[in-house]
Amino acid sequence: MTLSFNLDATDWKILRELQRDGRITNVDLAGRVGLSPPPCLRRVQALERAGVISGYRALLDAGVLGFDVRMFAFVGLKRQADSELRGFEALVAQWPLVREAYAISGEADFLLKCVARDLNALQDFIIRDLTAAPNVENVKTTLILRVSKYEPGVPIP
Repeated sequence: MTLSFNLDATDWKILRELQRDGRITNVDLAGRVGLSPPPCLRRVQALERAGVISGYRALLDAGVLGFDVRMFAFVGLKRQADSELRGFEALVAQWPLVREAYAISGEADFLLKCVARDLNALQDFIIRDLTAAPNVENVKTTLILRVSKYEPGVPIP
């Protein structure tokens, strides 16, 4: 996707700071990027309107909340027709344990990141929902033992 507008150095600074701390006040943000608050707010609003900033959310600690089991599932479908892909995506959207889903190339058609309270809940999901879903040919899973890096967003220098 090509940007239909140009971001200047100040826009990039704003994006970097908001990506680091989405709860920063406009006054603090303005100070960090070298603007006064009114033009800073106008720029943030323009970035939101343009879709560069798609939303704000809190990052929750899964372990603290008791969701100690995380897994990646590589899902291969029997058929890859557009209607079949969209049908699988519609199912995925209904499964709360699936936190991220990616259509991928290679040996699998989808990569799912799943989070559960315990191994039993994860196994139930795999058996009851995932492998039983229409058009699913195979599922390969791998448990996440440790997160070595977690830095959502994009690399902004």
